[in-house]
Amino acid sequence: MISKDRFTGFADEASRDLEKQIAATKELGWTALSARMIGDKNIHEMAEDDFARAADRLDEAGIRVVEFGSLIANWGKTVDSDFDITLAEVERAIPRMQRLKTPLVRIMSYAQEPWGSDQQEAERFRRLREIVKRFADAGMVAAHENCMNWGGFSAQHSLRLVEEVPGLKLIFDTGNPVFQRDRSQPEPYPWQDALAFWEQVRDHVVHIHVKDCHNPVKDGEEPEYTMPGEGQAQVRAVIKDAVDRGYEGLIAIEPHVATVFHAADPTSVDWQQCYDSYVEYGKRLMALLADV
Repeated sequence: MISKDRFTGFADEASRDLEKQIAATKELGWTALSARMIGDKNIHEMAEDDFARAADRLDEAGIRVVEFGSLIANWGKTVDSDFDITLAEVERAIPRMQRLKTPLVRIMSYAQEPWGSDQQEAERFRRLREIVKRFADAGMVAAHENCMNWGGFSAQHSLRLVEEVPGLKLIFDTGNPVFQRDRSQPEPYPWQDALAFWEQVRDHVVHIHVKDCHNPVKDGEEPEYTMPGEGQAQVRAVIKDAVDRGYEGLIAIEPHVATVFHAADPTSVDWQQCYDSYVEYGKRLMALLADV
């Protein structure tokens, strides 16, 4: 059985209020969370006083922040955007990670351009080398997630990043392959297979995100997100294989069940439903993996 100390989650999917994030974490019996949004700001974008209060409160509650879910090079930025914005995010994140003793920061490889257009790979590699170096110089690990970014086009794209960017590690998200086409395959580009993606990149993975869903009806549509084990992400198979092979990292939930994190209008979200579904999601994942 996997110890509860190995679980974490993006608690901003339970609430943007820090007290509720702490409450959801404790209700699950966990001692860690993955920090992303507190209030209406990403943790590296918060005002200094607000961050200081949040850090003190997390210490008081005995909750570790094991991962920074940063905005760095994410799907919301194109590779030709101002690199100084990215570097400023890095420089704000580092001292905050040091304050919270957070060893890992989630980064990406900038937004995907339409397939068939110039993806500017060399510029992506150049930028990621600088990002990873700055974190490494501060004693931190930058890990790339296979989201809607260049590295998410296929397992081969993620592996190319590892090859081109010294020191880069990977975060594997079980659900993200389910709604992305495999651009390493010939047309008509099949949907990616989560287990096959995992098996190709697993030697470089230091952290796992769990979401589950079904293939979208068509390209460009949000998938139907499900509880863990109820979709096509092969969650149990991935994590069992990881544990059998000696994986020692953490497992983070990122449910998206009640609402997609990047919903256009967070004020319209039923946050009690989000809280309840987040806790239920964590419980179901632990039950799914009880014999792993």
